[in-house]
Amino acid sequence: MAALLPVNEALARILAGVDTLDFEIVPLADAGGRVLAEDLHAKRQQPPFAASAMDGYAVRAADVTTVPATLQLIGQSAAGHAFAGTVGPGETVRIFTGAPLPDGADSVVIQENTVAHGERIEIAEPIEQGKNIRKAGLDFNEDDVLLEAGRVLDAGALALAASGNHPAVPVVRRPRIAILATGDELVAPGEDMRPDQIVASNSFGLAEIVRQAGGLAIDLGIAEDRAEALSAAFDRATAADADVVVTLGGASVGDHDLVQPALAARGMVLDFWKIALRPGKPLMFGRLDGTRILGLPGNPVSSLICAHIFLVPLIRAFSGLAHEPDMRSAELGTDMAMNDQRQDYVRARVIRQPDGTLVATPFALQDSSMLKFFVEANGLIVRKPFAPAAPAGSPCEVLMLR
Repeated sequence: MAALLPVNEALARILAGVDTLDFEIVPLADAGGRVLAEDLHAKRQQPPFAASAMDGYAVRAADVTTVPATLQLIGQSAAGHAFAGTVGPGETVRIFTGAPLPDGADSVVIQENTVAHGERIEIAEPIEQGKNIRKAGLDFNEDDVLLEAGRVLDAGALALAASGNHPAVPVVRRPRIAILATGDELVAPGEDMRPDQIVASNSFGLAEIVRQAGGLAIDLGIAEDRAEALSAAFDRATAADADVVVTLGGASVGDHDLVQPALAARGMVLDFWKIALRPGKPLMFGRLDGTRILGLPGNPVSSLICAHIFLVPLIRAFSGLAHEPDMRSAELGTDMAMNDQRQDYVRARVIRQPDGTLVATPFALQDSSMLKFFVEANGLIVRKPFAPAAPAGSPCEVLMLR
């Protein structure tokens, strides 16, 4: 058998020359999970004023150095309703958490250390100047960098952006991933089908992988095994301005595999097809103008595994993010035979033992058409080419899926 392209080299070729996509401005409410395209600066300071950190009384610390001390109540300050006057000697203002500190006051006595006698407030304990006060700008000041470019906008980041008075933010455009299923045997779920046809499932799984990786999935539907149907589908991909076109099936060189010829006729430059991978050997990659073409196998499990290995890193690269697959060290739950020249991704159930050790037990059946076992698997045992036979308990590397 001719030498096959190693997985790592195939991935390197797919990622070669990828630049972070341009940016767009989106409302903050729609920015969750997006990648910040530029440093985000605060438009105001936070807190914008000195504020009380507790419920109590705003005082001048000099008035309560000797206790008990009795002060005259002259008003109150609540959140959104500041006291408009000034606290003078011997005076105090009732204050609530988050309320602006009145002019003249420099400290807050918590209410537990006070006794109210009508408009006369007795302070039971002395207080240090500045106590229980959040200073203006304690969190950040105007024009401070709140978030750096390249940050994924999670819950905390969104809250911080809002606090900095940003109703919208610049984010990296989502990579547009057009997904095309091919084959006369495929029918969409719920449609009438002949006895010799099957339900098309791959595109649904692929679309979800794309969404979770931060891409925008574009469904091109199902193309029949005809050059005209494929050409029309590729026209739709062009109209959608796809960054990547993912084809499912039909990328080999059999009599009914028309994807490569159809793309070649449009000017695709083929980089490679067939790699040292199981499942997923008949994987194709090429470029058509500025669009990357990734031809995945038609078998459902093969296409999903290949998407985790190759498509997810590509989407992250377009988003300006490094790809960090969730690899774990584990022990084999059963014996495994010697591997051949292909890198093997073996569906397995990974269980954490009471001592923290992960044990990965492969499913007995590894047929790449069997989605049920793939769904039950939470990891893939990665076996290098020509890996020797390994007994149960041997160390292994696992790519976690969930």
